[in-house]
Amino acid sequence: MHLIMKLPPHRHAPALRSNRVVEHAPGTASFKGILMLTALSPAYQPAPSAQTQRGVVLIIALIVLIVMTLGGIALIRSTDLTNIVAGNLAFKQAATHSGDAGIETAFNWLQANPGLLANDSAGAGYSANGNDPTRSPAAGQTWETYWNTLPAARIRTLRPADAAGNTVSFVIDRMCANPGTQSGGARCSTSTVTKPDEGSDMGAGTPGFTNTSATYYRITVRIEGPRNTISFVQAMVTL
Repeated sequence: MHLIMKLPPHRHAPALRSNRVVEHAPGTASFKGILMLTALSPAYQPAPSAQTQRGVVLIIALIVLIVMTLGGIALIRSTDLTNIVAGNLAFKQAATHSGDAGIETAFNWLQANPGLLANDSAGAGYSANGNDPTRSPAAGQTWETYWNTLPAARIRTLRPADAAGNTVSFVIDRMCANPGTQSGGARCSTSTVTKPDEGSDMGAGTPGFTNTSATYYRITVRIEGPRNTISFVQAMVTL
């Protein structure tokens, strides 16, 4: 006896056609079964569940959140860096302005002590032979490096620090090759100044003129301020 049975396809799996052939021998309890399965719709795929869709949305939301977080951190760091740069520039400018006090103090000392200018005056930070190569930084050497090699007695520091927290120090160099007077072989760098003689009549005839020699003096000011701010200011003056 041959029995053929058809099974309905599972609703969550591809539809299958099932052929079952059962052979039964009369008078025995044994049988032989053959099961044959054939896919009816190979292209069929189950629709994604709502739980799977929610998982994909969660992953995308996490990626967007990470990107926004990184962008926020970068923006904060950029703002902080801008503030730091602006603050450093402000400190640098304040230090440069404080250098004016050093230049004014040095120039007033030169005017008040004409009799001391032929020789060094360590307490005032004054050197009479500023054209000596050892009185300036060597080639490739910065002023800060050179300044650190100077003896403390060669530098005059204004105390206390000013209201902005800047400490001002200076040195004065007469631009001469040697100490002493100009007539004594100092070999100074000078500028010729021409001015009318006193009492000359500028309105009639040829006025008289007097030529005088003015010696150059170099004032170098170092300002040390907050946040390790270091500035140098130089001025050339004549007397």
